Amino acid sequence: MSNQGSNERFWEKFHGPNMGYVEEQYELYEQDPSAVDASLKELFDEHGAPEWMKEDMSAQSTGVSSSSEVDIAKVTSALKLVEAIRRHGHLRANIYAVGSDERPSTNLLDIETYGLTEKDLENIPAKWVWSDSPLRLDNALQVVKTLKEKYAGTTSFEFGHVNNEEERKWLLDKVDTGSFHVSFSNEEKKQLLRRLAQVEGFENFLAKTFVAQKRFSIEGLDVMVPMLDHMIQSASNDKIKNIMMGMAHRGRLNVLAHTLGKPYDRIFSEFHLSPDKELIPSEGSTGINYGWTGDVKYHFGARREIGNGEQSATRVTLSHNPSHLEYVNPVVEGFTRAAQDDRSTAGYAEMDEDEAFGLLIHGDAAFIGEGVVAETLNMSDLPGYRTGGTIHIIANNLVGFTTNREKGRSTRYASDLAKGFEIPVVHVNADDPLACMSAMALAYEYRQTFHKDILIDLVGYRRFGHNEMDEPRATQPRLYSEIDEHPTVAAIYEEQLRKESVVEEGTLKDMKDEIENELRDVYNNMSEHETTTPDVQDRPSGVERTLDEIETAVDIDRLRSLNEGMLKRPEGFNGFKKLEKILQRRSKMLEDGQKVDWATAEALAFASILEEGQPIRITGQDTERGTFAHRHMVLHDVETGETYCPLHGLEQANASFDIHNSPLSEAGVLGFEYGYSVQAPETLVLWEAQFGDFANAGQVIFDQFVAAGRAKWGEKSNMVFLLPHGYEGQGPEHSSARLERFLQLAAENNWTVGNVTSSAQYFHLLRRQAAISNEEEARPLVLMTPKSLLRNQRVAVEGSSFSEGKFQPIMRQPGLTKEDDKAREKVKTLLLGSGKIMVDMEDTVEKAEDHSFETIDAVRIEQIYPFPRQRLKEILETYPNLEELVWIQEEPQNMGSWYFVEGILHKLLTGSQIHRYVGRPHRASPSVGEPNIHKTEQNRIIHEALQMSKGGKSNEGN
Repeated sequence: MSNQGSNERFWEKFHGPNMGYVEEQYELYEQDPSAVDASLKELFDEHGAPEWMKEDMSAQSTGVSSSSEVDIAKVTSALKLVEAIRRHGHLRANIYAVGSDERPSTNLLDIETYGLTEKDLENIPAKWVWSDSPLRLDNALQVVKTLKEKYAGTTSFEFGHVNNEEERKWLLDKVDTGSFHVSFSNEEKKQLLRRLAQVEGFENFLAKTFVAQKRFSIEGLDVMVPMLDHMIQSASNDKIKNIMMGMAHRGRLNVLAHTLGKPYDRIFSEFHLSPDKELIPSEGSTGINYGWTGDVKYHFGARREIGNGEQSATRVTLSHNPSHLEYVNPVVEGFTRAAQDDRSTAGYAEMDEDEAFGLLIHGDAAFIGEGVVAETLNMSDLPGYRTGGTIHIIANNLVGFTTNREKGRSTRYASDLAKGFEIPVVHVNADDPLACMSAMALAYEYRQTFHKDILIDLVGYRRFGHNEMDEPRATQPRLYSEIDEHPTVAAIYEEQLRKESVVEEGTLKDMKDEIENELRDVYNNMSEHETTTPDVQDRPSGVERTLDEIETAVDIDRLRSLNEGMLKRPEGFNGFKKLEKILQRRSKMLEDGQKVDWATAEALAFASILEEGQPIRITGQDTERGTFAHRHMVLHDVETGETYCPLHGLEQANASFDIHNSPLSEAGVLGFEYGYSVQAPETLVLWEAQFGDFANAGQVIFDQFVAAGRAKWGEKSNMVFLLPHGYEGQGPEHSSARLERFLQLAAENNWTVGNVTSSAQYFHLLRRQAAISNEEEARPLVLMTPKSLLRNQRVAVEGSSFSEGKFQPIMRQPGLTKEDDKAREKVKTLLLGSGKIMVDMEDTVEKAEDHSFETIDAVRIEQIYPFPRQRLKEILETYPNLEELVWIQEEPQNMGSWYFVEGILHKLLTGSQIHRYVGRPHRASPSVGEPNIHKTEQNRIIHEALQMSKGGKSNEGN
């Protein structure tokens, strides 16, 4: 029985320089078998000579020299050339529709660079340099020409940076064989031409009808719409339930109209012809609800159900996006992960990567210019944030507003950032529709196969300026002289189809005329109404309601049962003994006479929420343990390193509890968690800053999404932000969570801002926040959380405070509160403040000697926004002789709450009453850097507020 076939398959494993080495060793073996290594001798004994050394006859028939006549150095050089084509073909690829001077000068693909001639390549058998070619090629010259067509045509590739061998081999096979290319029938080609005509016609109609109005036209990247069509259809065929999309302005209106199905008349109505008239969509037009203040038309998103012939459907969601461009990226990733997670059972949520996937369309300048892009890419394979692969498209129009590439990035391509995360890159010319469709097919198949990110660099141009009121020829004259002469992609594709005899001359014109008439009919059926004095819409009733009536108490026996359950450990779990000793102290905290600290209160709140069937997700830097070593929600086995979360083993839990340490990122993680909270409104989502001021780095997310998302877009979030705050001498960067910024953004009940001083208050506030999840009353919670107070016994309270009552926006100050009317008659000064300074004051009052504070009373404002003015007014009415309100704070006067509460307090004054401020003076920096100076300042504030500076009676100096 012949083993010739098996020998051929065996020798096919050898490629490149290995072939030359094996050939050399075989010649030695023929002369003296013992002269080669024993393993090689065994190999040659079994398989004989390499198959390529037996090809003399075949070589003669094709004009190729035998192996003995070929210089091994030439073969090696040819192999280097072939590898260069695969790695660097993009440098000479025809990927630029215009601006071909963007292509760099390179000799990496020239045969002369490798010391070769065409004759040399003709003398080398094709199999030697491309052993598994899918084509019948005779020699290396044919190989080089073939690979240049595959790697340096209108599509080119970069995946040499992908270190996973399976992925790289898969990509190599797809490109080498060309199996990723889509094959369209003549009818499908006509449909593609019509789609391009629709895209172009829509933009032309807007340009003529709404002259000089901003629309950020897609023209120059028209093919993006049919690419999205192809991707959505593929996902629908695979029964993927959700496609989450994010994109900036370029082409957004066209995508809304054609990909998301937003009615034309709805888009037209958002263009206003004159300030005193508005366009009203035709009767029966699909309504789309946004927030009460609205936004510009090219910031809105939309949703659409795509049926696949069965009961299930694919929902396509385009996220709303402000002008901060790339900041939508993590938001979309949060949408995607929320859609993938099953949160119905205890433990971590179960993730199904095929339930949803994300697609992000980036601007070329923004992709590499905005740091949030790198933050988002870094999350792509982290356990708490991965979404099983995102398809990225760079809508590359070669210019960033008016800035050219060489002034906007330090890299060759806008896509180069992705290479650091081992993301494959496909560059494709936007003027070649079929190549673009094939690129999308490859990207989708890669995502589905490996569940990893992939990027398409769609290289086109921008037919007009950054917006339609901009003149680009002033800053890019050469580029726009070329664009002015350049035909549209629809015209180019029609010409191609005419040459293929698929369509006749004039087909495109007929299509565009038909589309123009359709759009004109839609427009003509709209009515133009005189407008009254414009005003914002009314807010939803749920937004208007307060949350004061929500009951959050939990029966004490239930709390004890939950607490006991959280102290259990799996059999054989070897916890850190010192830590376990600390945690076991929690077992007695709910006994009579004992007090519950902050960490235990949080754990009890979480446990009770999970018992009620509501999922929780909490993330942040060091959140599993807690920055201040207080939470310890993920325990580590000291022997095996395995982890255990007490809330995962809780028998009473009826929903998932996700807790993850986040990467060292703020904007990216904040955006992700915000997106998660919007997509999974029944989930209590929390983000904890390592220190409160770290929120600075996520300010765009707070400003554009969290604070204003519902008012602008109707986007509800119930997210909680835990921001450690308090002046303890740790310097400017670890004192202030910038409370003043959140108060400045506070309006229309857009969120709750709190600064609480007891563990029970925190417990009730978390449970209240959980109670409004997925309700009309839903709103975010910004909470200034403690640092040193986490272990302060003045913050710990008895168990009855958890089983009775609810959150109190205002609390009486311990040690100063006057309980009866007679005592209140003596009060002339009422101190108001929030947070740690009030606890410090409590401590000072308790330790004070020879001081009577009979003319001073104090209250703590635990909820600063919405400010509890009615409750404070009722308190003020109990002091008949009150002369002044004094706001005390530890932050500088231009920070903290003072400028927010000053006007509110002023309106509460009656008669000759005054209000004044006690605290640090105006400062540029949030705090001093020297601990001793901090202590001096803190003592001065408290003593001044208590009027103790002169000693003696507290009313001295009045």
